[in-house]
Amino acid sequence: MNSLTDLLIDLIIILIFLSGFSRFRTPGAARTGNLSAAFALALALVVVMARHRIMQPHVVIIALMIGSVLGWLVAMRVNMIQIPAMVAFQHGAGGIAAFLVSFVELTRNVLPGFGVEKISGLLGLTIGALTFSGSMIASGKLANILKGPPVRLPGHSLITLGLIVLIIFTAYFTGSPQAPLLNVLLVVLVAESVMLGLVFSIRIGGADMPVLISFLNATAGLAAAFCGVIIHNRLLIACGATVAASGSILTHVMCRAMNRNLLQVFIGFRVKDAADPVRVFFGEGEVTDAVTVTEEEPAPEPVRHADPLAEAIEACRNAENIVFIPGYGMAFAQAQFDVVAFAAMLEESGKNVRFAIHPVAGRMPGHMDVLLAEANLSFDKRVDIDDINPDFENTDLVIVVGACDVVNPAAITMKNTPISGMPILMAHLARRILICNLDEKPGYSGIDNPLYRNEKAILLLGDARETFRKLTEAYSSSLN
Repeated sequence: MNSLTDLLIDLIIILIFLSGFSRFRTPGAARTGNLSAAFALALALVVVMARHRIMQPHVVIIALMIGSVLGWLVAMRVNMIQIPAMVAFQHGAGGIAAFLVSFVELTRNVLPGFGVEKISGLLGLTIGALTFSGSMIASGKLANILKGPPVRLPGHSLITLGLIVLIIFTAYFTGSPQAPLLNVLLVVLVAESVMLGLVFSIRIGGADMPVLISFLNATAGLAAAFCGVIIHNRLLIACGATVAASGSILTHVMCRAMNRNLLQVFIGFRVKDAADPVRVFFGEGEVTDAVTVTEEEPAPEPVRHADPLAEAIEACRNAENIVFIPGYGMAFAQAQFDVVAFAAMLEESGKNVRFAIHPVAGRMPGHMDVLLAEANLSFDKRVDIDDINPDFENTDLVIVVGACDVVNPAAITMKNTPISGMPILMAHLARRILICNLDEKPGYSGIDNPLYRNEKAILLLGDARETFRKLTEAYSSSLN
């Protein structure tokens, strides 16, 4: 009877968690969904502690208090540009928790051979350790502590393959029932897994970082699920599997947004030949061989306007259909409130205003959606790349806000670059282009953007927040 009661309690908690998780589809519902999921996790914590005898409850309580206070302090101090690095760090924290629990269980219950529990523990150990080290590299790159571009070692693929083979052989020898040797082998296994995570992550950079973040989210959940198997905890298995599944789906979405498969991201971008067509997405599920990748042509001299602010205001007044394209620069300048306020002013003056969101804009999946939701932009004003690209030819004005790689025509005109073949927002097809970026330097991928030299482009360089305050003031004066 007790086991049936426990099962029902677990199912109720899992259903609460999944119901909250299912509300993450829209920013408005995500707030309540987040609270529901947190409530389910709190219930799970209470249930687990009630079912098991805690030998030293004061240690658990102290650890919970320290962790909670530190988590609250970090969350309160982190701004919007630091969130991607914090998310990557949190994935690493989940990974290290998974491999520590697996390590303790594998050394506490020395089981010969390879049963379900032993295999689950070894998988939790290796996946957790590589998630930890990989996430630390990702967090360092996103926080600009480490260099963002990909790092390729001599024989990088062979090193990666060699580490995988070593991990398999080391795991095989843990089938011995001798405890001292087992402890040594597990330490070696952790070291090899950490090295694999490091080698694997340093190879990924630039526009592929959202794919890495999504993948590490999935591996953190997978490691937690395997931990749940070895400690016989249904709640941990369910929660970990849910995170792993959602992270895997998101990884697939990010790869599709980059026009790559997962293998291409992890072994480095494929060198495209000049005859290789670039896949550009137009409409629901439709793919068109729109452009051919070619060698880079000599760039023309940049076009400069005597008074770019006046030119920008004139373009705004003459435009009927306006599309904003936000990027990481908007987050860096924390300009989302000023951008949304300017968009509202344009709409009040009779303009049709929309926001085009590229799936990999920013440093993590959904980064721009979070920023715009924070600024209370209506969700129906946001348009996905597949829906907006066919409309750019009929768009009077595109306003680029701190975006570079996601509007870089080099992705469809150059070969052998980190963004070659990546579907972009076709801003260069619009009648006028207003670029509100900090400077003309390349984006995160390190590839120069010929859009800056487009004859239709107006460059308002500088801090995006200050730029949009000037635009708002000047446009408001022009209406009076």
